[in-house]
Amino acid sequence: MLAVTPLGEWLDYWRQRAPTRVAIVDVATGKRWQYGQLADACDLLTTALRLQRVAAGDRIALLAVNRVETLLLLFACARLRALLVPLNTRLTTEELNALLADAEPALLLHDAEHAVLAGNLTGAICTLSLDQLQQHVEPAQLNLPVSDGEQPVLMLYTSGTTGQPKGALLSQRMVLWNALNTTISWDLSGADCAIAHTPFFHTGGLNVLTTPLLLRGGKLVLLPNFEPKQVLKQIALEQVTILFAVPTMFQRLLDTEGFHRVSMQSLRFCISGGAPCPIELIDAYQQRGLVFRLGYGLTEAGPNCFTLSAQDAVRKRGAVGFPNFATRMQIVDCDGKIVEQGEVGELWLSGPTVCSGYWRNPAATQALFHDDWLKTGDLVRQDEEGYTWVIDRKKDMYISGGENVYPAEVEAALLRHASIAEAAVIGCSDTQWGEVGVAYLVLKPGQVWDEGIVRTHLNMHLARYKQPKSFVLQDSLPRTPTGKVQKAKLRKV
Repeated sequence: MLAVTPLGEWLDYWRQRAPTRVAIVDVATGKRWQYGQLADACDLLTTALRLQRVAAGDRIALLAVNRVETLLLLFACARLRALLVPLNTRLTTEELNALLADAEPALLLHDAEHAVLAGNLTGAICTLSLDQLQQHVEPAQLNLPVSDGEQPVLMLYTSGTTGQPKGALLSQRMVLWNALNTTISWDLSGADCAIAHTPFFHTGGLNVLTTPLLLRGGKLVLLPNFEPKQVLKQIALEQVTILFAVPTMFQRLLDTEGFHRVSMQSLRFCISGGAPCPIELIDAYQQRGLVFRLGYGLTEAGPNCFTLSAQDAVRKRGAVGFPNFATRMQIVDCDGKIVEQGEVGELWLSGPTVCSGYWRNPAATQALFHDDWLKTGDLVRQDEEGYTWVIDRKKDMYISGGENVYPAEVEAALLRHASIAEAAVIGCSDTQWGEVGVAYLVLKPGQVWDEGIVRTHLNMHLARYKQPKSFVLQDSLPRTPTGKVQKAKLRKV
């Protein structure tokens, strides 16, 4: 049982103490939700779910763009000990049906925009629009069950960059401790304001800043999706203090007309996560006078696991810093033995912010853990001052001629060339060297490919064994909604 305020009571806390404080600015509707209004709406939605006979352990699937109801459903599910399962709205009917067959939800909810798609899906006992769910619902005595901190409240399907998505189970304990971890380590207060524009079907949308700020009594500016001009407008209009985005989003903001004119004086810092961030992009934001920091995390362990302090944002740019308040780490070799400082190894994490495993997948759950340690699959190193640097995904590393090659390092070198907009490197079998690199590239508009010039550039930055053997030009790279390159799809090209 939780020893502190459970997730289902967060809104009750602020309704009692600061009912008129603005919690959410819904840009799509123009409504400004106060904490008291948000808590009242959550009461009605909890009652609506009760009328649909939602019980403890039931899965509630949701197919919708970012909207207030998603957050209300999260708190309502926590009250009823049910699980919210936000679905990726960009998936095909076949892909969504596979997820529904796995989750077996009691209820599939959808917004108006996805009504047709929802109607074509199978695997749910009942399908309703969000409006239908809330029709003719009157306030009622809730008489809620006792909260259990280990009860899963969220099931988030992993992005599937390497294969079939798995349903990560996030408990009330995990969501709460991630929020506490974040508010302490990033020094959040009730005066902070952030834009919620990354999709709520990903942990970055729900748990990087959204749930931490709702715990802290802060303000969220809710956008249905990411639109650069709207993000820039809201930064100035709502005096946004913290801006989270993935690198591709930060690049789109940088390329947007007006980026250098809009007022950003309110921003305390920007934080990038979800994918490797080019140093040149970090430099561009710092030249704008903004504090630009890297974070690190994953769906199964936070996601806010590390923090780079503002005072180190320039001196240690590219590092993710130190573990957050309640996070413990160790770096191990392939035998699970701790490596020497400065050596590259796999990052293992432990603490109250790790997930409960995967839904109906005991083999994957067992592979995820070693005793109390969660194996991230990411290769990192600590420098002489103890700062942590992410090197690459363990499964992305390949061995060429007996030497370890980290694709992230090669990609970073490629992106330093003026003609290259995007780069992804994978290892492929080779009769002479065992494995060699193949680089998939997207050129910047108007640029002409010249392999000789790029080779000369790489000779200045990389040892020969690290350099790709071949290059493949693409119009675009396959990415997840959060900006991660789907290398599994490139391997099938």
